[in-house]
Amino acid sequence: MLSIRSMALRASARQAIRPSAPIATAPSSTRYLLDNARSFSSSPTRSLTSAPARVRTQSTRRIRQETAIHINNKRYITTTNPNPPLDKKNSSNDVPSRIGLIGARGYTGQALIDLLNNHPFMDLRYVSSRELVGQELQGYTKRKIIYDNLSPEDVAQLDKDKKVDCWILALPNGVCAPYVDALDRVHQTSEHKSVIVDLSADYRFNESWTYSLPELTKRSKICQSTRISNPGCYATGAQLAIAPIVDLIAASPTVAGISGYSGAGTKPNPKNDPNLLRDNLIPYSLTGHIHEQEISHHLGTPVAFIPPPMSSRDVRQLYQDRYAGEKLVKVVGDAPLVRSIAQQHHCELGGFAMDSTGKRVVVCATIDNLNKGASTQCLQNMNLALGYAEFEGIP
Repeated sequence: MLSIRSMALRASARQAIRPSAPIATAPSSTRYLLDNARSFSSSPTRSLTSAPARVRTQSTRRIRQETAIHINNKRYITTTNPNPPLDKKNSSNDVPSRIGLIGARGYTGQALIDLLNNHPFMDLRYVSSRELVGQELQGYTKRKIIYDNLSPEDVAQLDKDKKVDCWILALPNGVCAPYVDALDRVHQTSEHKSVIVDLSADYRFNESWTYSLPELTKRSKICQSTRISNPGCYATGAQLAIAPIVDLIAASPTVAGISGYSGAGTKPNPKNDPNLLRDNLIPYSLTGHIHEQEISHHLGTPVAFIPPPMSSRDVRQLYQDRYAGEKLVKVVGDAPLVRSIAQQHHCELGGFAMDSTGKRVVVCATIDNLNKGASTQCLQNMNLALGYAEFEGIP
């Protein structure tokens, strides 16, 4: 039931020195294409990084640590990882945290339950699902849990009684607000400040929330946050693929995605009907996709590209420097294979290529949308917000 997100980034270049496979037979796979050729710059769909610099949010503002490299006797600027991971020596909490999961029936909720079950400090206490109310939660071995149908008022009361340290909202877009509002009212009068991690798109553009892609968002900010918006799967893969060269590209990238049917949720519909999808692709959200807006908002800025004669090896080095020490981002040489990332928890970046003009670079990224694209990233953010080692409980 997994979808794997894969993409290729193409960026056109201009001279300036400045810092700065078809898979229709596999319903569990996804590919992205980021095409940034200058000839498409006037297309109305090319809006992914067109937002002006003034709207770039805190999550993508970076203090860049620059070092000089020399290529063909020319001096260029590269960046090492300015936002290194936080390991066990940075953890501040060794007390279990009580977790409430709202929306436990979906693919992401189930994947998250598996991760929580193997986490030494995450203590799942409440799971809510209208469809499964009264049934016993399967696959969780730490305690017996019965599905409930928790209303916003129920959630607020549990929070007021200090019975939950972190709420996970794994709900469809547009339905989280009543729960968030109820918890906000409690937090206004209570010293108990539970963490909320929202997996929907509802708060990804809200400046009072922390949009948290840990490899790109300042980790110290996540550690201090109680309102965390988990990035979308397409947006995670796209931003990880673009970020190392965002200050070097001249044109706006475009993302085209082909998703396995887990991305369409568990409620039966044509987009997740295996019989309809077999040997087939169904176009959807051809313009105005929510992840297109998300990438533009959090990564967009007009930029320039480093000049030729930069080689594909040099481009790969930029990515290795930027993601140095990252457990959940792996930089490889060849284009990453979709089947190799299934059920894995990291994003793979590879297939670096520079065309013969030196004006276009291609980068491929692949992730499992239920893991690094959702549940694994959620747990990564929970660990940071609750004071645990960032990768605790992540295989």
